Amino acid sequence: MARLFGTDGMRGEAGKFPLDAQTVRVTGRSLARQLAARMARGGAPCIVTGRDTRESGSWIEDEFIAGAREAGAQVQSIGVIPTPGVAYLARTLPAEAGVVISASHNPYQDNGIKIFAPSGRKLDDATERLIEADIEAEKGSPGAKAEIAATPVDDAEAHDASALKERYLNFLAGEIGNDLSLDGLSIVMDCANGAAFELAPALFKRLGARVIEINDKPDGRNINRDCGSLHIEGLRQKVLDEGADLGVAFDGDADRALFVDARGTFVDGDATLWVMAQYLDARGQLDNHVVVATVMSNLGLEKALQSKNLRLLRTDVGDKYVLEELMRTNAALGGEQSGHLIFPRLSLAGDGMMTTLCLLRALRESKMGLEELTRGFTRYPQVLVNVRVREKRPFDEVEAISRAARATEEQLGETGRLLLRYSGTE
Repeated sequence: MARLFGTDGMRGEAGKFPLDAQTVRVTGRSLARQLAARMARGGAPCIVTGRDTRESGSWIEDEFIAGAREAGAQVQSIGVIPTPGVAYLARTLPAEAGVVISASHNPYQDNGIKIFAPSGRKLDDATERLIEADIEAEKGSPGAKAEIAATPVDDAEAHDASALKERYLNFLAGEIGNDLSLDGLSIVMDCANGAAFELAPALFKRLGARVIEINDKPDGRNINRDCGSLHIEGLRQKVLDEGADLGVAFDGDADRALFVDARGTFVDGDATLWVMAQYLDARGQLDNHVVVATVMSNLGLEKALQSKNLRLLRTDVGDKYVLEELMRTNAALGGEQSGHLIFPRLSLAGDGMMTTLCLLRALRESKMGLEELTRGFTRYPQVLVNVRVREKRPFDEVEAISRAARATEEQLGETGRLLLRYSGTE
């Protein structure tokens, strides 16, 4: 049976397996059944759903909801909202699961299904396998070409969705941003034409910042297109043009954030981890003096942390693996070079707006600019090459790859490292 769930849920081209209408509906129905089976006293499981701004998001969410309701679940759609907003609401409503229709940083043609437990953690592997088994069992069954039926949204449901978005915004402003004044701070904000296009500017304006929004007019097809966390060039130029204090770029579902300082210098997830590690350690809040990152993090982060007698623990690529190591070691800070940071004392889900608030608190309390706080971190040369493949065979089974890898590692010796990995999201 083929594995459909990767490191960040189920992902693919919208309209094609496994994101065709029938399979999405089966996924919703299967999840509802698995959740119901776990409930001690029976009853209907509650699921909260949200999506980013892709044109396929509405019908995929509708199909998922239809399947879940067929199996007896109660479902509340929030509409367009950042992924971590769904994770937060699943935890606080509470709901048995939170589901996000998003393909994160991928282009608009793709979409995906991310499922969160009430804790904020991604769905466990065992339940993913059960859903995959149900999909396999119903593949090709009657109804596989069923028409996509829109789910009508009444005024009451729309009101509830608006109230839930406000609840998430209040959490960020009132709890994470408590006593944080951004008066006098100028921020350029690249919303990636994605899920943060309304809430992110509103949040930081509420705290007093002057916000210059760019890429905040989604049309269903422009999400991540030459903007957001994968395309920093426009943000950098806007920061310089506006004379802003810094810039922040979110990805399509706003679970990650990357930055540009006042001089236009790019501040990636590794540099942000460096700033936050120093901030937390100085306050006795970096438990065990440990930071968790992935094998993709730059050697410069490891060296910088060592200079402060801090340790870097590496995991496989994927925020779910970072979170597992954070929980195992009881560490207080982890993340990825891509800007996906996790502060487990605040939330078990990566949240781009939360990361931005934490970074801005470090700036405000230190009375320094971002360019000053990143000093001490030197990025070592790092080359990333993406190669499309027909199949994901183990590298040691492909002689040409094994031979080239051995030669490269011998050449690098102790001065560098080679990492070969298959993407878990493409």
